[in-house]
Amino acid sequence: MRAMQVVEYGQSLKLLDVAKPVAKTGEVLVRIEACALNFGDMLMITGSYQEKPPLPFTLGMEISGVVEMLGDGVQGLQVGQRIVTYGGTGGLAEYIALPAQICLPIPDNMSFEQAAAFPVAYGTSHVALEYRARMQPGERLLVLGAAGGIGLTAVELGKLMGAEVIACARGADKLAVAKAAGADHLIDSATQDIREVVKSLGGADVVYDPIGGGQFKAALRATNPDGRIIPLGFASGEIPQIPANIILVKNLTIIGYYWGGYAKTNPQILADSFAKLLKWYAEGKLHPHVSHTLPLEQANEALDLLRTRKATGKVVVRING
Repeated sequence: MRAMQVVEYGQSLKLLDVAKPVAKTGEVLVRIEACALNFGDMLMITGSYQEKPPLPFTLGMEISGVVEMLGDGVQGLQVGQRIVTYGGTGGLAEYIALPAQICLPIPDNMSFEQAAAFPVAYGTSHVALEYRARMQPGERLLVLGAAGGIGLTAVELGKLMGAEVIACARGADKLAVAKAAGADHLIDSATQDIREVVKSLGGADVVYDPIGGGQFKAALRATNPDGRIIPLGFASGEIPQIPANIILVKNLTIIGYYWGGYAKTNPQILADSFAKLLKWYAEGKLHPHVSHTLPLEQANEALDLLRTRKATGKVVVRING
């Protein structure tokens, strides 16, 4: 089968012919239809992600496809069933063998592209806001990087969960996407002072931050007493140092959070979250935003769209068809 692999850290992906996997006991063989890309994939290429698979490996975390074969002991899935899953790696290939328990059926009205774009972005935001931050209706939510893959879902879910949403992104085009997702207030990070605007709106109760750097510092000072801040990543390239005196004086909570970690420590949290999210999708309450779809051979170009921040929402690689 064809697969886009990381052969050497810091280098472009290579399209190679590799052995087709076989479904072992408890696994299913999936014919991959689509794979969504994430900021974490770019970190994996450089060897700087939280998890470091041995070289060479096939990139791609979020996968949708069709069950082609059942391993021994598999129940609850059928050959020909459309599924979505989070595999960590292996998505930029024509086939993958996965534990059946992490494969979930996708609604009939959900395309393969939308399904692939769903798990990490929506799962990250939902668990962050509901389980970790315990956000309540009526609270004010500040979303940094609000037009990105996970930021946009935080805007949409925050509004659905009853928050007043402040979306911060760079440029009018990206802010328009955040507005369409339900943002109540918009901040252009290129031209406006985040701290001043947020404070003028009454301050933030919850801050969702995949950016870090100077934006984290501004948001910290615009957070209300008893507020919660969730650092999810550092797209700015700068990991902020958190001043303990400000946390002390304002009774703030900085929430450590790694969505993928729950797959090992408490997978039921992810399963419950995903079930709720798919229900909301089936009810027409969620609308995954895919800005670009490219074929497998152009996976490097697809990654460049993330790297150069030219994409809004998700970038998806179509494997078959």
